[in-house]
Amino acid sequence: MSNCIVAQSGGPSSVINATVAGVVKANQLNPLYEHVYGGLNGIEGILQERFVDLTNMSEEENLKLRQTPSSALGSCRYKLKRDNVADFEKIIAIMDKYDIETLFYTGGNDSMDTVAALSEYAAKHNITNHRFVGCPKTIDNDLMETDHCPGFASAAKFIATTELQCWYDVNVYPASRKEVFILETMGRDAGWLAASACLSGKVDILIVPEVAFDKEKFLKRVKEIVEEKSKCFVVVSEGAHYADGTYISAGEAKNDLFGHAVLGGAGETLKNMILDNDIAPRCKVQDLSTAQRCHATEQSLVDVTESFRLGMSAHARTADPKFTGKMVGVRRRAGADHYDAEFFAVDADKVANYVKNFPVEWLQPDYKGITQEAVDYMLPLIQGNPVILYDENGLPAYVTPYYMRDEK
Repeated sequence: MSNCIVAQSGGPSSVINATVAGVVKANQLNPLYEHVYGGLNGIEGILQERFVDLTNMSEEENLKLRQTPSSALGSCRYKLKRDNVADFEKIIAIMDKYDIETLFYTGGNDSMDTVAALSEYAAKHNITNHRFVGCPKTIDNDLMETDHCPGFASAAKFIATTELQCWYDVNVYPASRKEVFILETMGRDAGWLAASACLSGKVDILIVPEVAFDKEKFLKRVKEIVEEKSKCFVVVSEGAHYADGTYISAGEAKNDLFGHAVLGGAGETLKNMILDNDIAPRCKVQDLSTAQRCHATEQSLVDVTESFRLGMSAHARTADPKFTGKMVGVRRRAGADHYDAEFFAVDADKVANYVKNFPVEWLQPDYKGITQEAVDYMLPLIQGNPVILYDENGLPAYVTPYYMRDEK
């Protein structure tokens, strides 16, 4: 019996570990592999032969793993370039060395590109004893083909909850105190996260990358709202930009290893616009930054359950020796009288290097928020709260990250 390995890549989420837990649990229930290895720090760690053995994980650890935030196996931003043949040869050699038949790779767009690239290399060189399977993860919810991405719903729930709580705080003062509050979310190319704040029903202005930013229209709208009710609540995506593509964020955006802009500061830029133009005397900014993707006690029960089941589904599909080069996605079950999800497989190269934007038809004009159709899409995803296990200190019980343990 051969072995498999599961690894994580890209930005973490609060439910990414549930997919790993699903792969491990599935193999315990139906042993397709002798060992389930965890690759530390994604492809980068696999190239360095840094593994842990997850095969005999206890039920208690499996439960704690599902509620542990961030990437318990460690992540990476390693670009597997198709013209770097040495990397491909080394990965195949390492898989041969440890008798690893299947690599499950959990991540976002660039991770699915890694799955596609490895599959292409294997097919080109007639390598049939190694397979590559993608498991989607991204709070940005911008992967094509799948209805939604594990990780998005929990981040959306946290964002909508935080928006609502901040709204209550902002409105404690009388109308004589005019004020603007700006909440900045992640979302380089797509506005799903910013839009999710509107689930609270309290957002006055929504700015997302899908609609070019118009400074004059924005300031006019803020002024109208402040004059009408003295308080204005703005939500902006970090990737908001002008018509020419220039980001509104303060400072010059830099690029990461994949050539993506590293953003931040959109909220502060809007704040300066408002103050400089005397629209309001007070303006505060709350950048959710890392909190929106690691606040695990705000998990959506739907989200963490689907993430776990997706791992189990990916494992089960590899019982077919021809199953490779695929991403296992999530879609709503057609014809159901209530929300339900099912899992399906799609070629990874149909997902890699594409972006699923927030539908512009789901946006209200003049930055007024989202339509009921958008609400109907998102609300079922944020339902429920998992039972959280706590330690003796009253804090959530998490697993010690595997990259902080002694490697085997």
